[in-house]
Amino acid sequence: MQNEPDRSGSQKAAEAEVEGFKQELGPFVVAAETTRMAMVFTDAKKDDQPIIFANDSFLSLTGFTRSNVLGETIRSLLAPNSDTRALEQLGSSFEGASDGDAELGLKRHDGSIIPTSVFVSPVRDERGEINQNFVSFVDLTKHRQEQEHLRFLLDELNHRTQNTLATVLAIIGQTLRGMADDDVIAKLEKRVLALSEVNSLLGDENWDRVGLRDVLDRILNPFRFNKGYNSRFALRGENVRLRPKAALTFAMVFHELATNAVQYGALSERDAGLVEVEWSVEPLHGGQLRLCWRESGGPPVAAPQYKGFGSRLIERGLAQELNGSVHLSFDHSGLICEIKMPAQGDTPVPS
Repeated sequence: MQNEPDRSGSQKAAEAEVEGFKQELGPFVVAAETTRMAMVFTDAKKDDQPIIFANDSFLSLTGFTRSNVLGETIRSLLAPNSDTRALEQLGSSFEGASDGDAELGLKRHDGSIIPTSVFVSPVRDERGEINQNFVSFVDLTKHRQEQEHLRFLLDELNHRTQNTLATVLAIIGQTLRGMADDDVIAKLEKRVLALSEVNSLLGDENWDRVGLRDVLDRILNPFRFNKGYNSRFALRGENVRLRPKAALTFAMVFHELATNAVQYGALSERDAGLVEVEWSVEPLHGGQLRLCWRESGGPPVAAPQYKGFGSRLIERGLAQELNGSVHLSFDHSGLICEIKMPAQGDTPVPS
């Protein structure tokens, strides 16, 4: 940027053209001068897109004078370390090939950087050629501050949730020790740990949607590595996104299935057995998630004489919590669990 006393010839030429520009686009200039949105106009007929008009809101936002910016390029006003993709998007907007906004840092006269959303509106003549570009800037400073505050609150919530689950584990151990079998206590503790893992995953994603594959990885990792079963899991499917409620329910279901596989199914024998998990989203009835957990290579299996907590959770949990259905097949070659549930916006439906 040049200082006002050292104005370049291009700035002087730009200032000389302003009056003619105002006459040519009078209504647009009046609107730009009265709006509170920071805005500049650029000359699209020149390769470097020099600024030919800047409204008072833009000058107030940046601290520059009008003579500081006339004749300058938009890029000269942006932060030097601007995101490459955002710059490419801005370039496409100048060419009329993109109508989205780009988030870029805008330099102020005092050297500070303002996070802004930049939107370009091309102005075309009768032949469809772009003559000028209207470039507007929205200050994102307050929005970023609110995001940081929300991130702080979520981090605190995640920390307290993890502390609460740790307290629950301690209460389980202290309350049931000597009153129940160690195996029962261990099962309860592992279920709480499975919940803790997915809570941590959700916390990393701001309690928004998380990937189904990511949930599987978190739940199966203790079985893969602690017990040396890494090569005996095969996962196939896109990392479709799940809402928190669906993620927590699936976490418990996968934990029960994996535990059953280790105790009685495909992973109960040392050197044999495979667990395959395959899923997809089908565009049926607004979108349906179909998942199949299939075990093979283990000992022969048969339907249990009574249903324990795990079976009840698998068969009833999805139906009650997610309006889904579960079919358990105790095939001689291994357990098969088929799950169907409406996507309901939890997962992207293929086109």
